[in-house]
Amino acid sequence: MDKEPVLIVITGPTASGKTELAIRVAEHYRTEIISADSRQIFKDLPIGTAAPSEHERSRAFHHLVGILPLDAYYSAAQFEADALRILPSIWAKSPVAVVCGGSMMYIDALCRGLDDMPTVSDSTRAYVLAMLESHGLEGVLAQLKICDPEYWQQVDRSNTRRVVHALEISLEAGVPYSTLRTGLVAKRPFRILKFAIDHAREQLFGRINTRVDRMIADGLEDEARRAFAKGRFNSLNTVGYKEMDAYFQGTMDFDTAVARIAKNTRVYAKKQLTWMNRDPEIIHLQPDDALEHIISATDKILASHS
Repeated sequence: MDKEPVLIVITGPTASGKTELAIRVAEHYRTEIISADSRQIFKDLPIGTAAPSEHERSRAFHHLVGILPLDAYYSAAQFEADALRILPSIWAKSPVAVVCGGSMMYIDALCRGLDDMPTVSDSTRAYVLAMLESHGLEGVLAQLKICDPEYWQQVDRSNTRRVVHALEISLEAGVPYSTLRTGLVAKRPFRILKFAIDHAREQLFGRINTRVDRMIADGLEDEARRAFAKGRFNSLNTVGYKEMDAYFQGTMDFDTAVARIAKNTRVYAKKQLTWMNRDPEIIHLQPDDALEHIISATDKILASHS
């Protein structure tokens, strides 16, 4: 393309209305959406991941939704590679592409790039997974403290995926994970506009509670039972499924599990908000006029190309 294409990133905390806004933007520019959601990419989890419905996907084509089996491994690095591969095909039809999701590492990987890390071998991944299964997250953290005490001090110790990844890289590279993190920003051959929907905190929490009630009514329990019948995979180590599994195992009653899903979703939303507030490139929008602001900002860039 002789003109720099535009990538619109629509992010925000869970239940903030990202999907509908992204679809309306995609409809306006007659373009497609790449999902930046680390759980929507898996099959068989549409309810608990709030994946776009068939009707929503008929309004705008969504890439990277419901394409992987539950036992598949997927990472931010793979998302970066997949998104960069898909984007040119979208820009061949429209000067604008849309990315929608709240998985922070995925969005950073696409917009900022990732440090050059070794590919984790199957044997290393199996070793760390066995450690996690045998000794729990505390066991993995103990090993990470030995391999990389610097990163151990700063990592979110409740984030299983991040802790496991750091240990895998440290073991594979033979050097601490922290020594491989440069923080350099990759230069991308496209313009990036990042937007997030803002809600008052209590309003957002109300939306989360409503969403959880709807998921239960839509059949989250049965969906989780079917998923766990296939195995206890990392893809199910996420809010909604973890609490349902505790109910299935008899360590939590049903009402407590549902309440815990809502609570843990609110905690996750707070983490997303913290991440968003650290990124000065994100433009925060009010729900009522978010679409108009996105179109206006995008059209200014497109006009400057003409």
